Amino acid sequence: MKLLLVEDSERLRNTLRQGLQGEGFTVDTAQDGMEARGFLSSYGYDLVVLDLMLPKLDGIGVLRSMPTGGQRPRVLVLSARDQVADRINALNAGADDYMVKPFSFDELLARLRALARRPQQTQPAVLSHGALAWDPLAHYASVDGHPLPLTPREFAVLGLLLRHRGRAFSRTEILERTAGSDSDVSDRSVEVLVFGLRRKLDAAGLQGLIETRRGAGYLIP
Repeated sequence: MKLLLVEDSERLRNTLRQGLQGEGFTVDTAQDGMEARGFLSSYGYDLVVLDLMLPKLDGIGVLRSMPTGGQRPRVLVLSARDQVADRINALNAGADDYMVKPFSFDELLARLRALARRPQQTQPAVLSHGALAWDPLAHYASVDGHPLPLTPREFAVLGLLLRHRGRAFSRTEILERTAGSDSDVSDRSVEVLVFGLRRKLDAAGLQGLIETRRGAGYLIP
């Protein structure tokens, strides 16, 4: 799942990013509200972890600038503000959950996974295609019930193509959607990534699942 972390403390931002990436999230980070708003207008996210006391534009301003409807990411506010009025203001502005600093990382992770389990109008929780099942919440893929051993990036690419069956994604698009914005990975590495994913799918009996369309990119028809 793709997550935007908005936190002005560099130390906490880096710690959380590493922890969330270790749990299988693709993480972008923003250090102020204006940067966060730019990310939200340019990229799609499943979840947002948002501080309230931010430079340039505070967290309430970020919440109010976010789109409404089915495509809106779930937002967990993570703030040192611990008054009831702060919680009410954030929830009324569009937050889905609220945690107070200091906090437990395990609880944060549990709350994010709970938010992700909330039904979305546009996507089922578990995607399937024939014998293949892809579960973003458990970070688990299987073929006929047998685990499919994927790296986090292979898992993300497979999910992207399953969510948008019939649409071709270029190497650049795949890189933008499955790697953090600060990633130094080249789009050329996407070829190697898809090659490795195809080998694992072939070995599991799903030969030819991912197709290449010349001049367009990769897709699952």
